[in-house]
Amino acid sequence: MPVRKISVVTVCYNPGEILLEAIKSVQAQDFADVEHVIIDGGSKDGTPDRVAAVLRPGDVFVSEPDKGIYDAMNKGIARASGGVIALLNADDHYADAGVLSRVAAAFDSGGTDAVLGDVTFFRPGTPDRSIRRYNSGMFHPKRIGWGWMPAHPAMVLTKAAYERVGNYRTDFKIAADFDFIVRAFAKHGLSYTYLRDVFVKMQVGGVSTAGGASRGIIDAEMLRACREHGIRTNRAMMQSRYLLKVLELVRRS
Repeated sequence: MPVRKISVVTVCYNPGEILLEAIKSVQAQDFADVEHVIIDGGSKDGTPDRVAAVLRPGDVFVSEPDKGIYDAMNKGIARASGGVIALLNADDHYADAGVLSRVAAAFDSGGTDAVLGDVTFFRPGTPDRSIRRYNSGMFHPKRIGWGWMPAHPAMVLTKAAYERVGNYRTDFKIAADFDFIVRAFAKHGLSYTYLRDVFVKMQVGGVSTAGGASRGIIDAEMLRACREHGIRTNRAMMQSRYLLKVLELVRRS
């Protein structure tokens, strides 16, 4: 069945004015019916007023305390009414106005559960200068034990696929997205189509792109996700993915 409506879920807490850039990029999409579901954790920085000033009829805004980013994602997915659901971080934005139209066309032609694309990274204040490109085309379910995953902000699923896989787990601090991918593609065997296309421009500096202690937590949680679902792995296999990140930086230099 052709894609008729796409829901974009954005979660935030005290995001500041940069959230408006994410909203603007959603509203600029040329696909006919795009619903924006914004789940705010009860921000105290004026976010509710800023969103109210730009929210379109049919979009959804909820501002209330939550149990963290993955709880907020689950709330947003539950409220989404589109047959296809995308996740867009509050400090990221779509690469151009045609992204969701290309995604819809891929769903329509492929009969797939998921469409994967690429992400480019930028430093705060320089969104048009890419410092790295995350190539989701290198993902394969057989590589999950090596820590390989598609770019999460450029992973778009049908609502039916979300219902099959279930919620993001809130007992993971950082790597619930990886656990979700393990369940989606290794356990449930979701089908996917990859488009060699940049879907999202992503600002560095978030939890998942931080260093030091955050990397240690991510590594431990990724090992846990694999082991809980019977994926063969070890710490050395997981850490080998950092070489890929270095190569991506070299290619962009």
